[in-house]
Amino acid sequence: MRPSAVILSSLLSLAVAPSVLARTDILIGAASPLSGPGAHLGKDIENGARMAIEDLNAKGITIGGSKVTWRLAAEDDAGDPKTGTAVAQKLVDARVAAVVGHLNSGTTVPASKIYANAGIPQISPAATTPLYTQQGYKTAFRVVANDNLIGRTLARYAVDTLKARNIAVIDDRTAFGQGLADQFVKEVRRAGNGATIISRQFTNDKATDFNAILTQIRARKPDVIFYGGMDAVAGPMLKQMKALGIRARLVAGDGVCSEKLPVLAGDALGEDRVFCAVAGGVTGPQEAVFTAFVERYRQRYGIPLQTYAPYAYDGVMVFAAAMQQAQSSDPRKFLPVLAKIRHEGITGTIAFDQKGDLRNAALTLYTYRQGKKTKLQVLRSEQGG
Repeated sequence: MRPSAVILSSLLSLAVAPSVLARTDILIGAASPLSGPGAHLGKDIENGARMAIEDLNAKGITIGGSKVTWRLAAEDDAGDPKTGTAVAQKLVDARVAAVVGHLNSGTTVPASKIYANAGIPQISPAATTPLYTQQGYKTAFRVVANDNLIGRTLARYAVDTLKARNIAVIDDRTAFGQGLADQFVKEVRRAGNGATIISRQFTNDKATDFNAILTQIRARKPDVIFYGGMDAVAGPMLKQMKALGIRARLVAGDGVCSEKLPVLAGDALGEDRVFCAVAGGVTGPQEAVFTAFVERYRQRYGIPLQTYAPYAYDGVMVFAAAMQQAQSSDPRKFLPVLAKIRHEGITGTIAFDQKGDLRNAALTLYTYRQGKKTKLQVLRSEQGG
């Protein structure tokens, strides 16, 4: 009977092992473009999430009485809505506990339905379209400001600070670019002060030739050109603006506001010619924490942080905090805790409203001087009106 008992014991061990692993191995998904023109921004998200995973493992966290190991499943959505939904389903099938992503509004919104149907919490570190959190999904959150605040702030800055009167608008027809441009136009018209939208033009997120639309705009003598889109298009656009002798300043959202823009635009970047806003920001003592993270990122990866890594890092850490409070990695148990969380992160205090938007969201205005992104001002939603 003893040999049989040994065999039975071994079989029971094999049967139990997978369930033990399932309880102690927590898989976090990360979805962003790791290929294509937005790959440097997507990789920034993956890198930030990976740093959080490494920090969590170094802490030796226990959940439900067991020490857990954190793992990251990073997927490439290519910045494409169809690929984004396929990636979302892949992460759901992999049984991730939560997802940090996506970068683009156009991928975030359709993917959010996949996660919502599976009951898996999602935090976007970058998507700014209001539609994302207006769908009513209890699983959808973001740790950045939305387009309502960004559009309002950029419009007021263009009209009140830059004293723009003739404003041309170009967008790339993506959910992000068009949505932000629409909000900007609405706020310019609301602001009044003699400002007029003199031209509304469209391109796409893979375009490289803007001579036709820029020539039309040049004839109307703009003070400011607003661009709704990403840096991969804004860089070549700036070069062609310079070639055509267009002296207008370029105003844009966080998709343009990267560390790579000086490389993409070259000497067309100029001094105080580009003004952009990032949907986040810190002030006071929090600046030292943020700066330390930026330097740690540079040492870890050997490249400068672009834009979204701190928000991806905080996204993972917020998930972990909710799981610890709930003492469970089961989304059904930690999701209610996540909705009410208050977490002190790299990017400031994180707490969500009933829709999943960040409370008291911050926004940072930047320009470029001597080829470097230079901070001008941090505003919060309470200040934005």
